[in-house]
Amino acid sequence: MCRSIKTLRPPYTEDVTEDDVRAAALQYVRKISGFRQPAAHNAEAFDQAVEAITRASEDLLAALQVRGGR
Repeated sequence: MCRSIKTLRPPYTEDVTEDDVRAAALQYVRKISGFRQPAAHNAEAFDQAVEAITRASEDLLAALQVRGGR
């Protein structure tokens, strides 16, 4: 699932932006929901999911301790 989402932690990438994390969250929500663009009546739920996953991903990346090489 979501094979096009790139790894966002060192040593795979050093410069991760908020946009990178949000783009990954958006891809995830699109995959899970089956919608590339939600209908108007689903837009709020879709956007809330993207924001929640973005925050959770940022928390995860901030908490990870990477040891050793690849």
